[in-house]
This record gives sequence, structure tokens and C-alpha cells, in this order.
Amino acid sequence: MVDWQRQREQLLGDMDDGLPPDIRLPMLSKAVNDFTERSNDPEATNEELAAIVETDAALTCELLRYVNSSAVGLRREVNSAAHAIGLLGIAKVRLMVLTTAAKNAAAARPSKLVNPQTFWNTNLERALFTRRIASLMRVDEDVSYAAGMLQDFLLPTLSSERLDQYVAFGEQQDREPGDLVVFEKQVFGWDHALAAARMAHDWGLPAQLVCCIGMHHQGLEMLRHPELARTPVAAVAIGALMPEPFRQHPGGFELLDRLDAAWPKFDLVEFGERVAEDFAEFSNGAEGTSAFARRCARLAAERECAPCP
Repeated sequence: MVDWQRQREQLLGDMDDGLPPDIRLPMLSKAVNDFTERSNDPEATNEELAAIVETDAALTCELLRYVNSSAVGLRREVNSAAHAIGLLGIAKVRLMVLTTAAKNAAAARPSKLVNPQTFWNTNLERALFTRRIASLMRVDEDVSYAAGMLQDFLLPTLSSERLDQYVAFGEQQDREPGDLVVFEKQVFGWDHALAAARMAHDWGLPAQLVCCIGMHHQGLEMLRHPELARTPVAAVAIGALMPEPFRQHPGGFELLDRLDAAWPKFDLVEFGERVAEDFAEFSNGAEGTSAFARRCARLAAERECAPCP
């Protein structure tokens, strides 16, 4: 059994002071803060929690949209927050509320470098991909999905607050590609993964989710970890190799292709197809299609054209 409190303390030990005070971080709404605090109380009722959610129209709409989606698979429509909480459970709703809140908080701060729609579409793709990996590994799918959505949520803010440095990283990627977290540690002394984990901890997110966010850049090495190889942390680290606009992990897709060859149950092309289907359901009318699915489709075409050994 993993001691998540200990893992979190070890992870955040190098970042006790958080980010520099001049960086303006996104804030959670009062409804989210109230919900998080009250939902940690075992005496809280579904009706009390629903009343808090319903003070925020965006949270209420997102909760009802999710519970009525095909992913949940209910036969009858749910029309109230209390009913949704009763069906999903408080733990799952807390993750959904915090994920939605983080997205809304980051979106409220216009980024000078990041296209918001493209950024959140990519996060959704990665979260859906990560959830399928978690299902294959038989680890917690909800925590894995939430971490896939949240692991980069500070990048729009950080790239605006430190615009010149992140522009320099993008230019460097054109010449000599490298990992974003290595660049951040060299330039700032911290990286966005640990910063997001620190903030997630301050927001009261579960220790397991904090660890998933903070360790998401450890890639396939996480599969060799003596304690975490069979946990959501490993699923999230694999999902983080998915290509995205920041080009954080050059060669990430190639590593996924190698994992496909080494792990018979991990079918990258099939996962791309399933992610495209999930994306159409969850994107709620968002423009564009799944970029990850298109990359997987190109891989399938390349395999068909490759000469036989």
C-alpha cells in the first residue's frame, strides 16, 4: 500500500516556498473553496454539497453535463446537483469540481503565448488518453483523468508572467529540442510540474493526485519505480508523453511507439481511435478534432507502408 502522504512530502520538500511572490496565480472561486472544505467532512450531506455547487452556474452545468454523458451511461436524465452527487459519489464529484475550477481559473487570466481553446483541447485529449492507460493498468481512472487535465494548468499563467523565457524555450526547440522541465529548472530553479503540485496541495487536493501532477514528467522511468509503477502516477507519466503544442517532451510519441512494441496490450493506434471517440463526446462542441488521434492515424499508415522485415 502506497503511503501517499509520505510521497507528497518527499515530492514537495524541494519547493516549500512555492513560486516567486511576483507571479500572479489563478484563484479558485468561493464555491469551489467551500465545496472542497465541506466535502472533506464525513458528516456533509449530498444536499449541503449540492447547495454549494448550485451557487456557481458553471460548476452546476459541468456536473450535470458530465453525469448525463455517455461516459457515465445512465438510462435516465439527472436534473439536480444532489442527485448527481448521490450517483457519482463525493470523491468523484470533488475531482470533477476541482478540475473544472482549475480550467476556469486559468482561462480567466488571458495568456500572451497560449491559445486557450487549443490548450484545453490538448488537456482533454491527454486526460482521456491517460484514463484509458489507467484502465489498462487497473489503477484509479478518475484520479488519472483529473491529473491529465490538471498537470499543465499553470502553464498559461507562467508563460505570461515569464514570457521572454518561454518564448526563448520555443525558439530553442526549433534548434535543439529539450525537455521543458529541464529548461525551467535551469532558468527559474523550479518547474511547472512541481509548481502545479504545490498549488494543488494548497488547494486541498488529495495527496495521490498531487503526486500524479508533480511527477508527470518522469516518463517511462516511472514504470521502474519500486512503489509507484502500478499506480495512477505511472499512468499519468505515460499519458504526459502525448505530443502537445508546448513540445515539452521531444520524442514523446516515439517513446509511446516503443512502449506499443514492448507491451502487447498497449495498442497506440487503437487508443488514438478511442480517444477521438471520447474527445467528440467530452469536448462539448469544441472546434477541431483530436490532434493525437490524427498522429496515431499517420502512424498506422506508416506501419502499413513499411516494408516487411
